[in-house]
Amino acid sequence: MSRYEEAKKIYAAMGVDTDKAIEALKNVTVSVHCWQGDDVVGFDSGEELSGGIQTTGNYPGKATTPAQLMQDIDKAFSLMPGKKKLNIHACYAIGENIDRSDLKVEHFKPWVDFAKEKGVGIDFNPTFFSHPMVKDGLTLSSPDDEVRKYWIKHGQCCVKLSQYFAEETGVPCVMNIWIPDGFKDIPADRLAPRARFKDSLDEILSVPYDKSKVYITLESKVFGIGLEAYTVGSAEFALSYADYKGITPLMDNGHYHPTEMVSDKISSLLLFNEKIALHVTRPMRWDSDHVVLFDDETKEIAKEIVRNDALDRVFIATDYFDASINRISAWVTGIRNVHKALLFALLQPNDKLKALQEANDMTALMVLQEELKTAPLGDVWNEYLASEGMKNDYLEDILAYEKDVLLKR
Repeated sequence: MSRYEEAKKIYAAMGVDTDKAIEALKNVTVSVHCWQGDDVVGFDSGEELSGGIQTTGNYPGKATTPAQLMQDIDKAFSLMPGKKKLNIHACYAIGENIDRSDLKVEHFKPWVDFAKEKGVGIDFNPTFFSHPMVKDGLTLSSPDDEVRKYWIKHGQCCVKLSQYFAEETGVPCVMNIWIPDGFKDIPADRLAPRARFKDSLDEILSVPYDKSKVYITLESKVFGIGLEAYTVGSAEFALSYADYKGITPLMDNGHYHPTEMVSDKISSLLLFNEKIALHVTRPMRWDSDHVVLFDDETKEIAKEIVRNDALDRVFIATDYFDASINRISAWVTGIRNVHKALLFALLQPNDKLKALQEANDMTALMVLQEELKTAPLGDVWNEYLASEGMKNDYLEDILAYEKDVLLKR
């Protein structure tokens, strides 16, 4: 008997069909962020990374051109199981003398061609950082009318581009808005910047778009480097605005206080929203954007999605960047761990666990939950990879790519 067949029997004894879990996982789409490949630099401004975020490390082989980045994404995709989307920022526009307030379809046609070739959809993000028009750390909340108008135009361009991506690829586009606006020290007025941010968002969303093709999301943040005292787009603001405007709330699990868990928030948002969106990262120190591991919170996030029958209601995307290790490995490791967490969740006997809770048999619930922690997930994982034409060991392939491609740049 193979290891998988033995694992299948063990899970069946707990009421879990491993074949069904594998098939369900094959239909889950994870949106892969392009910015792991070049340390969030992009191609349009030549500015250093700013806006309360930072990439550390100088591992050789960073992509510095669109062709190199697409080549690396292609390699990473080849080692990632499951369905994928490509997630790009506006700063990855391709062309000469690009103005973010006047982005056009032609600046992103190479990305659309690439996505079509790979058979994937595109998600999109306006880029409100690393640009000369970020004045005093502010964009959409700036008291400077010209600064604010510039970024409003940028956001409006991105709405139109998001619909273009959806129409060209045939896959709905999630357009996520996040701004770095805030203050290093205690502000005298917390209300006015948020009022300006609200008005700016209202103007961006005045652009008509097809809500069946474009899902606009708003992402909050608790603080950033140089924005330690106050962020304009707080969690309360973002959730309130999403509700007010009928858009999709997005939670990044690195954008909350250390004692807050996004996994605990998912069920609440599912009660009041048709769709929700997630950026999955690893916040070692708040939003430090480490490579996603198969850790407790990633597993809990996946369990909340699965146990609430919400795989078709949650947009799952990754958001991390590590320049201290091989960037392809960082991509593949993080994405595989998201899939592994989802498989772990799909292998839970959720109906049985819920029944024990409803019966207040918390003793049996604890025992079963602990037993599941050592169930043979690895054997089911290897079966899933094999069904996707992949193997568990991917490092050898990546190191060969590093030697043949990355180190020659």
